[in-house]
Amino acid sequence: MGIAFDYAPDRPAHIDTILNGLDRYNPETVTIFQEYVTQQCEDRTYDCYANLALLKLYQFNPHLLRDDTITSILIKCLTVFPAPDFSLSLHLLPPHILGQPSPSNPLTLPSTPSSSSDPKPHANGTNGGPAPVETPLVEAIHKLVYLNTLLESAEYAKFWDVLESDDLYADLTADVAGFEELMRVRIAVTVGQIARELKRDVVEGWLNVRGAQFEGFVGEICGWGYDERNVRVPVNKENEAKGTTVREEVKFEQFERVVRRGFEVLA
Repeated sequence: MGIAFDYAPDRPAHIDTILNGLDRYNPETVTIFQEYVTQQCEDRTYDCYANLALLKLYQFNPHLLRDDTITSILIKCLTVFPAPDFSLSLHLLPPHILGQPSPSNPLTLPSTPSSSSDPKPHANGTNGGPAPVETPLVEAIHKLVYLNTLLESAEYAKFWDVLESDDLYADLTADVAGFEELMRVRIAVTVGQIARELKRDVVEGWLNVRGAQFEGFVGEICGWGYDERNVRVPVNKENEAKGTTVREEVKFEQFERVVRRGFEVLA
């Protein structure tokens, strides 16, 4: 039996009561949920179901939205990749902060070309609406979306390079205790599911640790073997190579009908 989507072993009783009652739709619970997000960041716990409930409340009560809480939720989602939590949370955010990054620059809003049949843009924005503004929250979300894209693409070394390239990333992750350690563990878990032996320098780049720190992490925490050149991952049910035998049974009666039908066509 799989684990239920709404299961969270560290969820406090009062949060569980809210989630299982009508109060989960009460705007007055927003403050309680926001404090719970802060607690998750401090205690290294995680409750996707409660966080999604808070984002849903933000949809109906945008005046209660807090930028730092939204970014904290998205950062916590990164720490449980490759689970779909980041995408689930992203799709509950208000539309004005969901402009998709352009291919050339993942951190900016793309412009939409207008045709002659389109309504004429208003002086303040497109089609009479307000001009799009890249607020600090929009910029922060675009940066986190980019990090999530790198993780989904298994570009782990680039993930660390980007994370260390901008002080804004440090500001965003400062309130999430043990963020780098949590990310390193998640990357190691994913790598351990797809490989048996890897070059050591490649794994060092993926985990962003080297030397004695690297050896301590892969040896003590991951339980992997290593030498100066390679890293060896023990066999597990995900990375074990298994032969597959495909067996197809055809009964004689089925074959007989095929032959008879062939003679009937010729006749």
